[in-house]
Amino acid sequence: MSNIKKVNAVMLIDDNEIDNLINQKMIESVNMTDNIFVHSGAKSALEYLKNIEKIKVGGESFLPEFIFLDIDMPLMDGFQFVDEFEKLSDFTKNYCKVILLTSSLDPKDITKSKKNSYIVRYLNKPLTQDSLKKLVTV
Repeated sequence: MSNIKKVNAVMLIDDNEIDNLINQKMIESVNMTDNIFVHSGAKSALEYLKNIEKIKVGGESFLPEFIFLDIDMPLMDGFQFVDEFEKLSDFTKNYCKVILLTSSLDPKDITKSKKNSYIVRYLNKPLTQDSLKKLVTV
């Protein structure tokens, strides 16, 4: 798996800590990045992104190139996160690629994700080496 392009950072957003751990280990196994930011809630992830935007110099080095986002979470679900993500700066929105990483097979979720320009992929859990390879070689 040495042909995976290394990215600056990735973010995992999932209320299930076991899923976060499994996905983090998969990202580490392919040596995709040295920086994995893990959030168990969408609100804390959004606050993180807003705080990074406030750092005028060098803040972009802490922005994740990929945001792996679960849909079904308490307080703020994945689609609500994307609604708030749309309010961030153009730089952040263009730099960060949102990937829904979910166990949902609901056709409505798939359709809704395709209608949003910030969601670049819809993947089913868990992450695999193959799905990661397809992401970073495009």
